[in-house]
Amino acid sequence: MQQEPSRMIQIRWHGRGGQGAITAAKVVAEASFNTGFGGVAMAPTFGTERRGAPVCTSLKIAKGKIYDLSPIVSPNIVVVLDHLILNEVDVTAGLQPGGLLVINSPNPVETHALPDFRVAVANVTKLGIEAGLRKGIVNSGIIGVLGRASGLVDLDTLAACIAEEFRDRKPDENVRAARMSYAATQIHEPTPGGPDA
Repeated sequence: MQQEPSRMIQIRWHGRGGQGAITAAKVVAEASFNTGFGGVAMAPTFGTERRGAPVCTSLKIAKGKIYDLSPIVSPNIVVVLDHLILNEVDVTAGLQPGGLLVINSPNPVETHALPDFRVAVANVTKLGIEAGLRKGIVNSGIIGVLGRASGLVDLDTLAACIAEEFRDRKPDENVRAARMSYAATQIHEPTPGGPDA
């Protein structure tokens, strides 16, 4: 995803309580800052704060200072940590045409293809288990999918920030999950004028 250097990039994260959407956004914020995005702003929004309930958080990054700290209503990127949330929340609400939708799903990318958006999918849950994490730990893996599909931050920088964030909680396994998810990412690009357009 090519971004104009001066443009603010708005990323909205949808997950469930306990999945670590806020931690994932924090890691991406740190990695973005380390690669030259001088403006980074996070705004968690919790609804019902119980395990398993849908949660949302916002991350804005820009090369310059960010003055708008309001919640995101027109994201460039939406990240979904659990594909079942698609049945509960309109995750594409406000997503800009041509925007990127990143989904943790066991289904092939074609299942989630939408006419107006790029869609990136990997089975982060399965890959996390294969990497040595317990079932349900998906935040490090989804960072890998986002990194692959967006091109905003290189994988090595993301991996270093993941290792630091999880330094006391299986850092090697979390990095492995991100790298495996990065490699397994499937991307659907709608064809202008084609059946998806």
